[in-house]
Amino acid sequence: QVQLVESGGGLVQAGGSLRLSCAASGSIVSINVMGWYRQAPGKQRDLVAFITSGDNTNYADSVKGRFTISRENAKNTVYLQMNTLKPEDTAVYYCTIGLLMGGAVRWDYWGQGTQVTVSS
Repeated sequence: QVQLVESGGGLVQAGGSLRLSCAASGSIVSINVMGWYRQAPGKQRDLVAFITSGDNTNYADSVKGRFTISRENAKNTVYLQMNTLKPEDTAVYYCTIGLLMGGAVRWDYWGQGTQVTVSS
């Protein structure tokens, strides 16, 4: 049984910062990529960023230069540092882990989501 426990969401003013954390536990031996998605009300769930076991990263264009994803392998934890937040960043943020193979990612497990609200 794999569990992903997220923390760090909340309410912040535009221009502020938040740091999300996600700790994975259980049998995750076939996992080599960790990431974050977000879903705003009435919209689809979109990729925010992911990081591979080799520390290669990928970001959505909308967050490049503002968000930084990192991981701490010893703790099976992934972080998302979010700076210069905008109201359009308001969404539920989901942590996910999976397998990157052949240039494609299969996301196998998801967290419960954490709300991020940015006020203008």
